[in-house]
Amino acid sequence: MLDLLSDILTRLSLRGTFYFRTSFTPPFGIQVPAFQNVARFHFVQRGELKVHVSNAGETLRLKQGDLILIPHGSAHALLCNEVTPLDALPLEQVLEDAGYKGDGVLIHGGGDEDRDTQLICGHFSFTSPPGRQGTGHMLIDRLPPYILIENYGEDAGIWIEATLRMIGSEINGARIGGDLIAMKMSEVLFAQAIRAHLERQCPSDTALAGFADPRVSRALTAFHQSPAQEWSVELLAREAGMSRTAFAQLFAEKIGTTPMQYLTDWRMQIACHGLTENRWNVADAAAEVGYASEAAFSRVFKKQIGLSPAAYRSMY
Repeated sequence: MLDLLSDILTRLSLRGTFYFRTSFTPPFGIQVPAFQNVARFHFVQRGELKVHVSNAGETLRLKQGDLILIPHGSAHALLCNEVTPLDALPLEQVLEDAGYKGDGVLIHGGGDEDRDTQLICGHFSFTSPPGRQGTGHMLIDRLPPYILIENYGEDAGIWIEATLRMIGSEINGARIGGDLIAMKMSEVLFAQAIRAHLERQCPSDTALAGFADPRVSRALTAFHQSPAQEWSVELLAREAGMSRTAFAQLFAEKIGTTPMQYLTDWRMQIACHGLTENRWNVADAAAEVGYASEAAFSRVFKKQIGLSPAAYRSMY
């Protein structure tokens, strides 16, 4: 049975679409442009660097073993100590100058080879329904501009350290299946980083506190495990171990929407995923998300997504 985070990431069609290793030597500065519905991570395998996150207005110092996740594809700069964000070169220019085609190691910088900074970088994409902002789930959309986890391999455990080493090995080599293995392992790191962030949430952090609250989380997990069930606020409250009124108030306070609106939003996300990824017909989609009537499902889908299920399916 999928847990809450696993279900969300699976339905959002998370894909590790690009990854590479770097060898940067001072002086270096790379400006990475912004992209919609994209998440990126950088893991410091060796050395150190600064990362300037533009929309946060912050410059962070990362050392060996640290990982930074940029969950919304925001513009950011990878810098040595001597270079400022204004002096960083556009990523496109760096790739062109290096003659980098996506294979092997991206080499860039000056002649100070004693201060080599090696990164493992990942780039993920999300499928977003047309006309809708964000990835399709508020847990991802409400993540902060960046998540920094220091000593990531040590914090996450021995298996993560082994995973990172294997990603580096697969990216370096030319063994059959290496691309797929590296991408899937990078997706594991992405999920682990989000989980570590959620586990560290302060109860007063209203943006994500609902997903970390054990009562709300129990109700959400029950729904995500059986989204086609005929749920009501009372049944969800029972899963949370609360009264109906207290649960509805807590859910709205923590999540920022009503329980039934959350259910409707996620059911439509499931339908979007099924129509495009699994090629469901309208009847299949309606049944999978708990609608006995195709007509009723189609009305809700069009209201939420802006297209009929058939029209949405034909777009992909």
